[in-house]
Amino acid sequence: MEDLTEVITSAEFHPTHCNTLAYSSSKGSIRLIDLRQSALCDTHSKLFEEQEAPGSRSFFTEIIASISDIKFGKEGRYILSRDYMTLKLWDINMDSGPVSTFQVHEYLRPKLCDLYENDSIFDKFECCLSGDGLRVATGSYSNLFRVFGCAAGSTEGTSLEASKNPMRRQVQTPSRPSRSLSSITRVVRRGAESPTVDANGNSFDFTTKLLHLAWHPTENSIACAAANSLYMYYA
Repeated sequence: MEDLTEVITSAEFHPTHCNTLAYSSSKGSIRLIDLRQSALCDTHSKLFEEQEAPGSRSFFTEIIASISDIKFGKEGRYILSRDYMTLKLWDINMDSGPVSTFQVHEYLRPKLCDLYENDSIFDKFECCLSGDGLRVATGSYSNLFRVFGCAAGSTEGTSLEASKNPMRRQVQTPSRPSRSLSSITRVVRRGAESPTVDANGNSFDFTTKLLHLAWHPTENSIACAAANSLYMYYA
């Protein structure tokens, strides 16, 4: 393992084309594979990755860029990816960069040293899309999960706690209705930012983390696994 410079972190088949699959890597890349070209997946038909901003590289850059999960949208045109700090939405017809970037817990960026020391920076969070393609979701710490709308111009996400009272630590609610994924423009969505607490002013708990969640393919419901409990939410 010490000799490896890049490893595969997640893989997903296209929802309608059995010959197409995508896989992500520890270097923040997503490769699209067409099995009609070759049964051996050592080449790719498309490569999706975001270029680093000049002067932005640090010791943690490659660690937090590692993609922990990818999911295809229902129609197969969009791929949702999760790295440590963000969700990114990619259009498979446009490989120049993500069409949308959602900041999941940007207030943790000043704490990357602490997260590295306690190994939390290596946590693997999953992501999911709603069946209608209008929303995306992923988990965070303190048993929180974040839901974002995919409409063009939408700048807010909703944070809920996986508990019997999910609104107890709610952060913010979208202020406008969502539209379809086809209307997406290139935009960055940011949540509240604070270096010492979560987005609601509460102390952050790195020991309680929501890594696993799934959106029902046809109904507007989410299943979230927190510790030894499974929570179901219906919007």
